[in-house]
Amino acid sequence: MTNIIIAAGVALLFGMVGTPVWIRIVNRLGYGQMIRQEGPEAHLKKRGTPTMGGTVFVLGSLVGYGAAHLLTGTSPTVSGGLVLFLMTGLGAVGFVDDYIKVFKQRSLGLRSGAKMIGIILVGVVFAVGSLNFPNHLDVTPADAHLSFLRDFGPAIGAIPFVIWALLLIAATSNGVNLTDGLDGLAAGPCAMVLAAYVLIGNWQLRNSCEFALAPNCYNVRDPLDLAVVAAAVLGGVFGFLWWNAPPAKVFMGDTGSLALGGVLVGLAILTRTQFLLGVLCGLIVMITLSVIIQVGGFKMTKKRVFKMAPLQHHFELSGWAETTIVVRFWLMSALFTAIGLGLFYLEWMPKK
Repeated sequence: MTNIIIAAGVALLFGMVGTPVWIRIVNRLGYGQMIRQEGPEAHLKKRGTPTMGGTVFVLGSLVGYGAAHLLTGTSPTVSGGLVLFLMTGLGAVGFVDDYIKVFKQRSLGLRSGAKMIGIILVGVVFAVGSLNFPNHLDVTPADAHLSFLRDFGPAIGAIPFVIWALLLIAATSNGVNLTDGLDGLAAGPCAMVLAAYVLIGNWQLRNSCEFALAPNCYNVRDPLDLAVVAAAVLGGVFGFLWWNAPPAKVFMGDTGSLALGGVLVGLAILTRTQFLLGVLCGLIVMITLSVIIQVGGFKMTKKRVFKMAPLQHHFELSGWAETTIVVRFWLMSALFTAIGLGLFYLEWMPKK
């Protein structure tokens, strides 16, 4: 528990102090946000807002995680390192994308193929690594199973698992990227899901098969350290959100959205809660589906289902104020997170 508090506190302080410093640096360099011409007209006034703010909470998370282990004299774990690698690797892909946008002053950065190659390379290293490095009980960070509240069904094999992990990584990182369309809209729900994983990691530690072979024990490697990772990123995101809340003084950019997608899916895979992530991230799933429905519907019928996709822009064009959309979407996200946690704890309720 001490590790969790230190990680969150240090990352929070880093985000609160580091973000305004980053804003000044970006303003001095002229690296302001580019706005898509086909987006809502109201967004044009946001052109030039400092971007790549995700850099600060990625660094803050690493500093918070390191400080927690340094100050408590504990050692980092393979599981924690893998999730942080996935977050940082995808953040680096996003950083290159953001840099191209601001350097070349265009709304599109990396070509979609190049971005996907970067995501795949980072994802393969994470997925393969998660199937290796057994601990003293021969438990690896992940194994070749599908999971909901825990692993279920027969093993699907190493190669299918790597492919499945890549699908989850690509879907989650791009889903967070699509959600990041309004001030604070992506950071708030991601913070809620990270808080859920702090609780999940703690619960799995207290009911670990390493300490007692109870019927419902969890065969998860390093659950406490996964909670520390979640807490570190949560603190960093809170610090960033202080400056990203409407009206935003800085945007996270693809640097932040891809990094957040990476840490969420990394936590889901290593805590053996892959499908539960879809419930916890219900808002992100809704927004992603709105884009799929819009594109698919237009190709089939030549008509648009929504005024604009992703979903938040539909409500903007319907006359909703930006803060109204953000707050209401946060409320929906809180509901999805509560449902997900309820499902997680449900199997522990007495059965009569």
